[in-house]
Amino acid sequence: MPLKVAIQMDPIAPINIDADSTFRIAEEAQKRGHSLFYYTPDRLAYQEGRITARGWPLEVRRVKGDHFSLGEEQEVDLSTFDVVWLRQDPPFDMGYITTTHLLDRIHPKTLVVNDPFWVRNYPEKLLVLEFPDLTPPTAIARDLPTLRAFREKHGDIILKPLYGNGGAGVFKLTSGDGNLASLYEMFTGINREPLIVQKYLPAVSQGDKRVILVDGEPVGAINRVPAQGETRSNMHVGGRPEKVGLTDRDREICARIGPLLREKGQIFVGIDVIGEWLTEINVTSPTGIQELERFEGTNVAEKIWRAIEKRRA
Repeated sequence: MPLKVAIQMDPIAPINIDADSTFRIAEEAQKRGHSLFYYTPDRLAYQEGRITARGWPLEVRRVKGDHFSLGEEQEVDLSTFDVVWLRQDPPFDMGYITTTHLLDRIHPKTLVVNDPFWVRNYPEKLLVLEFPDLTPPTAIARDLPTLRAFREKHGDIILKPLYGNGGAGVFKLTSGDGNLASLYEMFTGINREPLIVQKYLPAVSQGDKRVILVDGEPVGAINRVPAQGETRSNMHVGGRPEKVGLTDRDREICARIGPLLREKGQIFVGIDVIGEWLTEINVTSPTGIQELERFEGTNVAEKIWRAIEKRRA
């Protein structure tokens, strides 16, 4: 049965159609006969009991420089849709959180993917705290003595914003690096959020594996190798995607976290694994499905839509 699908995402014009997961999801939806409506998060609203959005009917096509067409701008009541995709990128700030509160008001009658309540409660760097035996030593703090004590105990560390994304603001600090206090002052001068610090994993030089799960089940992985001279492996900052298989440890991690993801309505998830350790569970706007499709021939977007259609049925 054709579905009415609304996609809440960042502006569609500048996206890379060879890498953007939201584009691939929209492309597959269109192929399956679903109708698409597109709007940006700033056009989402609550109006006297209704959750509305101002946006456009959308058609997509795999033509660089001409990858989408929009219909006439209109205001819609999102409760009349079958599916709403929550797909804008972090940072996970109050603007992002507010969209989850608004979309909560139409879910689950309208299926919001991923479930906005649990996206709000389980952002990437916090959900991993449910599985301390699967993760490297980790601390979340805003006070400098705690950060210093963590480094004294564990040596080389990774310091990053708790609600950042795409590798922005990620620093490797060796045990003797004198910049910890300066970085602390910079971050705390920008906002009031804590920092997250993890023990540095040397295995990152061989890559940071992105494992993709659909409705709690692993469907494949890609390896993201840091560029020369870089610690960060994110593709946003020059990480190189490579073909890689799932290890027994990857499957063990997925078996542990999969039931929780399925229970909480997290249909499309990307986890990060370095060596033997789970470092993030990405539920807000995971990526990687196009790279996996090129490497393995696995149509992840089709699997995602089958899971959604099953839930709608």
